[in-house]
Amino acid sequence: MPCIPALDTNLLCAWRCCAAAVPEMKKNGYCRIVNISSHLASLTTMGDTNVSYRVSKAALNALTRVLAAELAGTGILVNACLLGRMNTRMAYGETDRTPGEGADTPVWLACDD
Repeated sequence: MPCIPALDTNLLCAWRCCAAAVPEMKKNGYCRIVNISSHLASLTTMGDTNVSYRVSKAALNALTRVLAAELAGTGILVNACLLGRMNTRMAYGETDRTPGEGADTPVWLACDD
């Protein structure tokens, strides 16, 4: 059965990357995993549009929490962050915020001590 593209991209690819990288990360005893979530994944404001995207990002949030708990004490920190609306085709010109500005938070999380 083919996977829904949003689910494959937003959840399963992240899961596969973590499954491949975490053993090496554990050997180093230090690393960061930063997943990119979305405000559309919030369970408290879940709506009826963009269903596959919302569900895939909510699942990514769950994966993030499970990995964070599983890797606690290993030196590997696991976080998710929201980039906010940026001037991309998804925002349809609703903002003038650049993707570079959106990258500030995940870069900070990846480099944070």
